[in-house]
Amino acid sequence: MTDIHLPTAGGFPAPGLLVRKSEEITDLIDLFSKTQYRAKEVTPQVEAIETRCLQLFARDYKYSIIQNTNGEVCGHYPRQIVFLEYECLDVEKDRFESTVQISKLQDLVNRSKMARCRGRFVCPVILYNGKHICRSSTLAGWGELYGRTGYNYIFSGGSDDTWTESEEFPEDDRVVRNGDSHLFDKVRGYDIKLLRYLSVRYICDLMVENKKVKFGLNVTSSEKVDKAQRYADFTLLSVPYPGCEFFKDYKDRDYTAEGLVFNWNQDFVDAPLTIPRCFTHNLNIDWTQYQSWDLVQQTQNYLKLLLHIINSDDDSGLLVHCISGWDRTPLFVSLLRLSLWADGAVHASLEPTEILYLTIAYDWFLFGHMLPDRLSKGEEIFFFCFNFLKHIVSEKFSTVKKQSFRRKNSHFKDGDFTVEELCQLKSRDRGSVTSLSSDFSLITEEIASGSSLTNDTVDLSSSQPQASNWRKGNTSSSPMVVWNKQNPLDDRLSHTANDARSSSSSSNQSEHGDTRTGSSPLAVPGRRCSFPSERQARLEAVREAFLAAYSSTVGLKSSAPSPSGAISGLLEQFARGVGLRGSNAII
Repeated sequence: MTDIHLPTAGGFPAPGLLVRKSEEITDLIDLFSKTQYRAKEVTPQVEAIETRCLQLFARDYKYSIIQNTNGEVCGHYPRQIVFLEYECLDVEKDRFESTVQISKLQDLVNRSKMARCRGRFVCPVILYNGKHICRSSTLAGWGELYGRTGYNYIFSGGSDDTWTESEEFPEDDRVVRNGDSHLFDKVRGYDIKLLRYLSVRYICDLMVENKKVKFGLNVTSSEKVDKAQRYADFTLLSVPYPGCEFFKDYKDRDYTAEGLVFNWNQDFVDAPLTIPRCFTHNLNIDWTQYQSWDLVQQTQNYLKLLLHIINSDDDSGLLVHCISGWDRTPLFVSLLRLSLWADGAVHASLEPTEILYLTIAYDWFLFGHMLPDRLSKGEEIFFFCFNFLKHIVSEKFSTVKKQSFRRKNSHFKDGDFTVEELCQLKSRDRGSVTSLSSDFSLITEEIASGSSLTNDTVDLSSSQPQASNWRKGNTSSSPMVVWNKQNPLDDRLSHTANDARSSSSSSNQSEHGDTRTGSSPLAVPGRRCSFPSERQARLEAVREAFLAAYSSTVGLKSSAPSPSGAISGLLEQFARGVGLRGSNAII
């Protein structure tokens, strides 16, 4: 029987072939949903996953290994951490090649691990145009830092090689001034050395707190509140994003993210949204309204910001972290990897099922996401990540300049049109406005607010921007804009208004400004345009493969009867239908 191929230039298999190759995805999710990865307790099944990840990385990259044998550096990081050096391109093409020496990197990792919560050090995970996109946890607080160093001292026989000096790392940095420096100076000094060695300049902090507090004690810290301002030479972005507990609300609303707004007036929420003014331009986002965004809008806008940062003109890398670095962090790392892959910018040779396997296995499983625990609590941030792909299919999220093409054998012989323009032209011919469901629309994004940020003024309704004094030296020329928590009364009014809007048209706007008739994870749109972009088709294929595997393993559990039937039943029907459609029916 001949396979049916998708009408794209992506070169990836048709849906039928995707189903036949999805067994390893199903096995991976099944294991992941039942097993918490620990580097010290590796089974043959986990070893096979590790090997498969290395094979997939090797398809496009020359890499070295940061050794984490038996979790000696971090117990919930991969035993073999991949450091991508450069892409394996044709010799005629230009390539970005890392100047990092793996032995020096390994040494810095060993020295800096104490600086961050749970020992989850700064780890490079994506290589994009020669820039390292890294992940980690936030900075460790004094309780964890002193407790762990004391533990290591006792169980190492009265010595700790982590702090042994070497000629390769002289103590001449201004962060570590002399042999009498405090412990914070030492550990955070090495953390800063590691960041600089990886050419990381931008640090994106997803915490909604300045410091994590438990039982009245500060258990973690963060770069933005470091009293000694050790991280002042970095560009610090505070982009507060709800923790995994908030995704219990997502699940309880039958996996509906539209209209779901975080309560910013909770006592523990004290981190403002703080973004360099230079990054507020050209994104058409009214950042003053961030507390009124629903989960879809917030995730979309933060992803746009991260993509904008890594596409800036300099050669600097990016660090993304939350508190522990195993919930919100893999969410955005995975979305970044998939978005860049959809543009052909990373992992160019991988098929949809292969990139899906890689990001689940490496970004989530091997980096310690506790899926069994999260599922038992209904905190389905993992499912949200891959179902959210339907909201970033637009070229608005593409890192590649829009490719316009010439329609051959038509009356548009002298004009070039983008995919969106063709869809709109086709719509006008029918005398109506193109309107697709939230899954895969192709019309341009509607900007929620008409106001935009400029170099001179920022229109704030609840607070005024404040210049930050974090930046020093030659980086201080980039002013910061800070948005603080709303007045409690204003916040309650805002939530009341948002709740009212959640059932109206404003809660039914996707990233393209289209109207939704429903928000089921498996809502199937009617096809209004026959020209899907390659990016759209790629992301659709990944989401399709994920939903099929998830339905046959974990499944979705509705908290209340759904008007359209049980969600798990929809998933089962979807899985049975995968691969049985013609070339013009892409879910």
